[in-house]
Amino acid sequence: MSKKVLIISTSLRGNSNSEILAKECEKGAKEAGHNVELVSLKGKDIKFCIGCLVCQSKGSCVLKDDVAEIMEKVKEAEVIVFATPIYYYEMSGQMKTLLDRLNPLYPVEYSFRDIYMIATAAENEESTFEKAYQGLQGWVDCFEKAELKGIVTGGGINDANDAVNHADVMQKAYALGKNL
Repeated sequence: MSKKVLIISTSLRGNSNSEILAKECEKGAKEAGHNVELVSLKGKDIKFCIGCLVCQSKGSCVLKDDVAEIMEKVKEAEVIVFATPIYYYEMSGQMKTLLDRLNPLYPVEYSFRDIYMIATAAENEESTFEKAYQGLQGWVDCFEKAELKGIVTGGGINDANDAVNHADVMQKAYALGKNL
C-alpha cells in the first residue's frame, strides 16, 4: 500500500552525509511505490519558537517564515523520516528548532503515524545516537497517534560526502525507505 512519505534533511552542510542517506532512503521508498517528498532545511528561514503558545488557540504560528509550508507537509504525511547530523551527541540545532516550531500541530488532526530517524556522526559508538533519538522520542510522545519506529545510524562518518564510502549504512538507509 502506497504511503505519503516526508523525508526532512536537517543538515545545512553541502554534501551532507545525513542528506546522502536521506536521498538513499528516498530512493528505496520511491522504488517501493510510495509518494515521497524530500525537504532540505538548507536555505530555509526558520525562526526560534518564542513560547507565546498563540498557536494552541489560533492553529498557526505568529512567526512568518518557511516553517508554515514545512508544517503543512508534516501534517499531511503518513510517514516522516528526519535525517540529522549528530552534534555533541544530540540532533542538529536546526532540527530541534523545527520540532519546537511544529507546536501548532499539537491540537489539530494530523496524518503522521510512523516516525523514523537517520543520523550520522564522526563518533562510532552506538551510544552516540541515544540522546538525539530520545529527543525525537520526546516530540513523538506529544502526538498520541504517532510512534517512533526506528533509526538508521552511520557512525564513523565525518568528512563531507563520506557516507557514500559506507556501503552498509547506505544499504540500511535504502532498506528503511524500501520497507516503510
